[in-house]
Amino acid sequence: MNRHKRKTAYMGLYLALALICSYIESLIPVSFGIPGVKLGLANIVVILMLYRAGIKEALAVSVMRILLAGFLFGNLFSILYGLTGGLLSFVCMVFLKRTKRFHILAVSMVGGVAHNLGQVAAAAAVVENLNLFFYFPVLLLAGLAAGAVIGIIAQEVLSRLPADG
Repeated sequence: MNRHKRKTAYMGLYLALALICSYIESLIPVSFGIPGVKLGLANIVVILMLYRAGIKEALAVSVMRILLAGFLFGNLFSILYGLTGGLLSFVCMVFLKRTKRFHILAVSMVGGVAHNLGQVAAAAAVVENLNLFFYFPVLLLAGLAAGAVIGIIAQEVLSRLPADG
């Protein structure tokens, strides 16, 4: 199989895996007692791609996953909040990864916090109420915790993937 076809096949597999993670998470009825808080299982795939496939590929799969999951399991607001949080998270994770000074765990944790910040900013813009930012300290802690779990899982998966995958 030529290189382009192989890359396309891998991107399709990563996108399918990210959608499966989103679907599984949509089935979990637990909101951890905090409205709007999720674990972010699909972010495992984004982090894996950042470290294995490249920035452009990870961004493409991340955006496609947010759009498709929003249409399949959510609504237009979930797409808006997902894109805002996802893009801010992605930019922050890419920046930290490029410095080569941060472990994957820290990159993931910052990604989790940035995702929540982006979503709060989008929600505040939609409802035109900056008071929503008072909820951010709770989301900060949730983002750190979820980012840590996702980072640990991503590190374990990376350590077990073959070198050419």
